[in-house]
Amino acid sequence: MPPLSFVNSDLKQKADQLMDELWSGGVNIPTTSIEQISYLMFLKSLTEMDEKHTELARKAGGKHKMIFSSSWAKYSWRTVSRLSGDELYNTLSEAFEKFQELPNLSGMGKIIFRQAHLKIYSRPTLKSVVSIIDGMDYNNSQKYDTDVKGDLYEYLLSKINTSGTNGQFRTPRHIINFMVRLIDPKAGDYILDPACGTAGFLIQAYKYILEKNTSKEELKSGHKTGDKLRPAQHNFLKEQALNGFDNDGEMIKFAIMNLYLHGLESANVRHFDPLCWQNDKDRKYDIVLANPPFSGSIKKEGILEDINLNTTATELLFVKYMADHLGPEGKAAIVVPEGLLFGSTGAHSKLRKMLVEAFNISGIISMSAGVFRPYAGVKTSVIVFSKAKPQKKIWFYELNNDGFSLDEKRNPINENDIPDLLEKWEDKPEAENSWWVGIEEIKNNDYNLTAGRYKKHKVDEVEYEAPKVLIDKTTKLEEEITEGLKDLRKHLNE
Repeated sequence: MPPLSFVNSDLKQKADQLMDELWSGGVNIPTTSIEQISYLMFLKSLTEMDEKHTELARKAGGKHKMIFSSSWAKYSWRTVSRLSGDELYNTLSEAFEKFQELPNLSGMGKIIFRQAHLKIYSRPTLKSVVSIIDGMDYNNSQKYDTDVKGDLYEYLLSKINTSGTNGQFRTPRHIINFMVRLIDPKAGDYILDPACGTAGFLIQAYKYILEKNTSKEELKSGHKTGDKLRPAQHNFLKEQALNGFDNDGEMIKFAIMNLYLHGLESANVRHFDPLCWQNDKDRKYDIVLANPPFSGSIKKEGILEDINLNTTATELLFVKYMADHLGPEGKAAIVVPEGLLFGSTGAHSKLRKMLVEAFNISGIISMSAGVFRPYAGVKTSVIVFSKAKPQKKIWFYELNNDGFSLDEKRNPINENDIPDLLEKWEDKPEAENSWWVGIEEIKNNDYNLTAGRYKKHKVDEVEYEAPKVLIDKTTKLEEEITEGLKDLRKHLNE
């Protein structure tokens, strides 16, 4: 996984230290380690939030009903962080199992602690982990704030470097970032990721909208506050705009924690399989951003009939679902495996035909096979389309370098085509790494949408000498050889 430079180096060091401590203490499954860190970070965050609201209420002359009071006071981070040994273990174990009963805890918070259990059994390891998290303040004057907690958690999530059984894997942040910029979400948009994983697309869309609606003065001071948004727009963005599903219950916990630590505890993210389960809150969306599972398969009888695509392949079903759920002016940017763009099955052809004839495909970005290493070496593309009148041609872009080496290590390199892609996106010129292809040519190729199929290969012109000149040179060469042979025979006879 590429290094995440947005994380404060001190916090990154502490995060690595946390993972090392847990590993040496017997918690050696990355997902379990992150789950346990999540619970502890949440407790610290909730305590800080409780104290902040109490202080604000005091200054305003009012009262705040504290979460950590009465019988809950012993679970406050301030209390827990001072304990050790069996007392620390027993208190946290009890806290984790009772947390979903906490007063004033949001619905998302209750999901995080559903069936939660403390799994750090080594008392010294537990104390060490609590001490490290207790020291995670941003700097001497500013508490470990929302942005820092969120970035740190995303760094921890990058440690999950094994793909799931259904082909899901984390999307690198810089890929998410350029996809969000291409799709350009606006304040007031309903945004969906139906295979949200750890909610990376939703969080980046939220940050992008905030940045686009922040005054120059705030941006200069390093803050992306969205101060140009009206209060109603702020509330919509935090409470209604972000929607995500995932059929993996554990992954949803990570997503909710990620959102919670970015101050998005009211986002609509839930454990749900949109391909198989009826959605009682079904709606159309303005923006769809996703990297759906590849190489997965669903039992045919479990697939919703209204998807109407004769296949069990998840990558095809998800793209069809997303296309069906775009609103009248809706836009989508989706990572797809290369096979979807050229596969010969009836479902492949039907899906591509629908996209070409019923939607406006504004661009297909072909990415190198190593972009998703170490998770997978599969070749992928990003397809960007909208529910608008189809154009007569489609723009292709070949993204050969994304700023990281394409091997397992994914080290930073100087070569990076992403800035060039973003610069060209609006005008979409033809160049060595980008070209237009007419819809009719695509139809004649069974709706094949792979970039390489239509790339214009450069042929270098070679100038040859005139035939008469070549004949004269050949004749002269023959004469030189004949004379040479004569001299050789003469020399031998002597």
